[in-house]
Amino acid sequence: MDETPNLALPYIIAAQAQKHVTHNEAIRALDAIVQISVLDRDLATPPSTPLDGDRYIVGASASGDWAGHDLSVAAFQDNAWMFYPPQTGWLA
Repeated sequence: MDETPNLALPYIIAAQAQKHVTHNEAIRALDAIVQISVLDRDLATPPSTPLDGDRYIVGASASGDWAGHDLSVAAFQDNAWMFYPPQTGWLA
């Protein structure tokens, strides 16, 4: 098993190099999806000047950096978009 069952957070594997990368990925995901709130749930195009930590639910027929991520949670973190497919029971 390489990740947690509920939030799909990555596990650090024994003898893994660069453990900090895996740990930081998990922390970044927790920051985006725990206690989630979003700025909009219908945008299909990413905003032109997002702020670090901004989160959106990607609208249908998404384009640009959001293409292919319809209905995912898009979080702008470390100057890049990260996408988190919603799980049953999530509320935003």
